[in-house]
Amino acid sequence: MSYYHPHIKKILLFLFIAIVLVTFFGSIWAQEEEPNVNYGFLSLLPPLVAIVLCFITKQVLASLFIGIWVGATILSGWNPLAGVTTTVGYIVDNAADSWNATILLFDFVVGGLIGLIYLSGGAYAFVKSITDRVKNARGGQFTAWLFGLIIFFDDYANTAVVGNAFRPVTDKLGISREKFSYIVDSTAAPVASLALISTWIGYEVGLIGDAIEGSSVTLTPYTIFLQSIPYRFYSIFAIILVLFIALSQRDYGPMLKAEYRTRTTGKVFADGATPLSGGSQLKVLEGAPQKTINMVVPIIALVVISIFGMWWTGGGTSTGSFTEAISNADAMTALLWGAIFAVIIAVIMYKTQGIATLADMMDAFIDGAKMMVLANLILLSAWSIGSVCDEIGTAPYVVNAAKGIISPVLLPMVLFLVCNIISFSTGTSWGTMAIAMPIAVPLALALGVPLPLGVSAVLTGSVMGDHCSPLSDTTIMSSMFSGSDHMDHVKTQIPYSLTADGVAILAYILTGSGMSVALILPLGIILVGILLYLFSSISAKSAGISFPLPELKAKETK
Repeated sequence: MSYYHPHIKKILLFLFIAIVLVTFFGSIWAQEEEPNVNYGFLSLLPPLVAIVLCFITKQVLASLFIGIWVGATILSGWNPLAGVTTTVGYIVDNAADSWNATILLFDFVVGGLIGLIYLSGGAYAFVKSITDRVKNARGGQFTAWLFGLIIFFDDYANTAVVGNAFRPVTDKLGISREKFSYIVDSTAAPVASLALISTWIGYEVGLIGDAIEGSSVTLTPYTIFLQSIPYRFYSIFAIILVLFIALSQRDYGPMLKAEYRTRTTGKVFADGATPLSGGSQLKVLEGAPQKTINMVVPIIALVVISIFGMWWTGGGTSTGSFTEAISNADAMTALLWGAIFAVIIAVIMYKTQGIATLADMMDAFIDGAKMMVLANLILLSAWSIGSVCDEIGTAPYVVNAAKGIISPVLLPMVLFLVCNIISFSTGTSWGTMAIAMPIAVPLALALGVPLPLGVSAVLTGSVMGDHCSPLSDTTIMSSMFSGSDHMDHVKTQIPYSLTADGVAILAYILTGSGMSVALILPLGIILVGILLYLFSSISAKSAGISFPLPELKAKETK
């Protein structure tokens, strides 16, 4: 299926109209433009255009390119032709960035690894071993959620390992790709941001330390980080919501329709969906011994070597503790090491067993890597629009707009909402933290708000927007490794994100008013369960669907 065919006319028409409008209004603006111009509301245009087009057309790559072009055109003095060349410059710069290049290469290598695992029959054997024990969708969703908690040390590693390992399992158990990508995404950043040993902790603690430097604060940055964990309401409620959904087998909104479709027709995708990756084009070698070990050993190697690489790149024996080393790690380099060694181990295993020739394995590796081309192009475009947002001042505009409505009681909630907006618009949680933390800490100190509370609002608020933004790299990678259509993943996940978000907003208002977090957390968890029941009942009634949903009879598939 052509990626552009369904909506190419809409996109070209929008692009033509955009060029005309930008040229006309830009010429007027340019006449009044002064040096060091503050773009104000215009700074919101690049992400807004990209996000709106994503939802209208479902053509993520084209929508992102147009969003980048709009921002680049504004930054180029409203010259639409210069905007094209500037857009190319942003894309090239982001492709050349060493961190980004490592992620792209990691994606290709992991894709190749999955191609090898499929060739060996290991993926099929793993599916059979799991489904022999897990007989229904409830068990499959719970098991995927549990593995998401186990792979807690990095969100990228989480999406790669859980997404690839459980995708064939959830297919066989009749779980939609939309639901599976939601489970993967919701146990990635929300879990890694809370973990005491993860690639996030060093960054988060470092931002806190920079923000309190020179102040009267006597607590250490790490202590503030630890004390903020109970207040990370969104991350906690988002993780709990996945568990409740898995155990209750109740859904609402577009996710209910997706699950009902899969349970009744066996279709894990919606009609016309364009999954970012998947196993449909991968082959199992005829006569291959179907052994679970041929999948489990390479995946374990990926995890173990990645953890070792994080410890090593974080300082190894020269650091005071394993936690300190992990927090200072070059996470993507370590993950790339893990992926490459996993491929080498897989090749040696399969060659030793006589499963395939080296030529067959190289063909399988290339077929697997090909699955990641579209996803990597989208990922590169998401980084590029993030660069445009940085230069045009999207985040500072949102922060400044919120300053006038802050009071001590409302500060945590306002900080949380501002970080929601910034991270959703820019697609980066870490970038949002870096922007908001230097502002949040002085405000909390000046208004007498407990520092861990103010810090938590920034950290978990940044996760929320990033969690459901179509521009987010972790959202894209969740779609990629789960084999889901990206916009179908985003649209079905957003109602669940907003549910956890709404409960978190209420929790921050109550906490800002002085209520104990020890009381708010259990009340919030109960409210999450109540809302799930209410929303699912309303959705089911309006759609003419009754619970429990029918189970899809598992079929033997390769």
